[in-house]
Amino acid sequence: MRRYGRGGADVTGPPRERACQPLPSPLSRLTFYQMFDTTSASTPPLSGVRVVDAATIYAGPMIATLLGDFGADVVKVEHPRGDGLRSWAWHKDGESLWWALVGRNKRAVTLALSDPRGAALLRRLLAEADVFVENFRPGTLERWGLGPEELLGVNPRLVVVRVSGFGQTGPYRSRPGFGTLAEAICGFADTNGAADGPPVLPQWPLADGVAALAGAFATMTALRHAERTGEGQVVDLSIYEPLFWILGAQTTAYDQLGIVPKRQGSSTDFNVPRECYRTRDGRWVALSGATAATGRRILRAVGREDLADAPWFDEIAGRVAHRDEIDKAIASWVAERDSDEVLATFDAVGATVGPVYSIADIAADPHFHERGSITTLEHPTLGPLKMQGLIANLTRTPGRVRSAGPRLGEHNAEILRDLLQCSPDELARLEADGVVGPTATRATPDDPS
Repeated sequence: MRRYGRGGADVTGPPRERACQPLPSPLSRLTFYQMFDTTSASTPPLSGVRVVDAATIYAGPMIATLLGDFGADVVKVEHPRGDGLRSWAWHKDGESLWWALVGRNKRAVTLALSDPRGAALLRRLLAEADVFVENFRPGTLERWGLGPEELLGVNPRLVVVRVSGFGQTGPYRSRPGFGTLAEAICGFADTNGAADGPPVLPQWPLADGVAALAGAFATMTALRHAERTGEGQVVDLSIYEPLFWILGAQTTAYDQLGIVPKRQGSSTDFNVPRECYRTRDGRWVALSGATAATGRRILRAVGREDLADAPWFDEIAGRVAHRDEIDKAIASWVAERDSDEVLATFDAVGATVGPVYSIADIAADPHFHERGSITTLEHPTLGPLKMQGLIANLTRTPGRVRSAGPRLGEHNAEILRDLLQCSPDELARLEADGVVGPTATRATPDDPS
């Protein structure tokens, strides 16, 4: 029995790993500099990079989504039951709106990885991949013969991105972990909320999203190393650490000063004034005076030159000490005016202020559309579908949102038959045994069943 690794190398494995036929000729590889070619806007920057995404829900899959937005070929591997994200709230005509976003720019295949035949198919797929993203509980893939040592033996250039709640090392490594636990343990929830209220968790998967951004960065760093040296490696990404990292200098302040930050609503100890204020017409505006100069412009705009010119105003300690007086002056002025007047007045003096937007406000704001912050693509069932655009705009090699999340197993034939050379009989047996799931049907606009 033979397996074929990167470059057509023959890699011998146990007999049970036999699944389908060897890959055809090896895929052409791009050098790092070709992969990031900035001389041609017609070629996406990650064209030629293949990502196999076997993660579920949000953090891991979003890493692959970000890479796919910039041209990577992302193959989504799901259990035949489907990614749990497909069942999250917000469906229309049988289509998951969360899945439409996170599954975009991906091809979908179903495999039961706990079955040796499913595991063998994944190894075949990873033999010619650049990145593998997974978020199984530490130790699970090793039990299935899919640990990093095995995978790097098949493909020495592979970047294995392991996403877990608490990382692959440490006393908590075996704990199940979701973003909620990460937001709690990293110190975010403890400092979020009103001073006299309980810790507050975010409504959205904040820790997962931050971890995805950090994971995409780490993946690109590892790809750079692989392109230079031919060596793959493991990216050990916990969900809690990226959010812990961006919380600022609280670790250093505790170490050096013994300070434990407390909940204080929108206020901080390094930015006064900073708050959300309600206008006469019931809207909210957010305001920040991060420097003494911007704070003075704000207070002069509300007619409080006495505060702006106070001798203590230059130092942040003085502004913190007089925070209640400053906030009361601004709040009373804002409360007597409609939001348009408030925003216009502050804008005229160069104060840093902005409206507090709901998603309805965002959808109506031309700035979001002109920049592509909101993009529209054609969904096969829902028709024109709006979602977030690219996370960054590259002038020479822009990314593109090409397609919404695919049906469960939509590309089974394309991946398993055409790429991995499985025969129709083999596919039928795998499907009958539950190793490969059937391709889900998709309702049409005229048939929402």
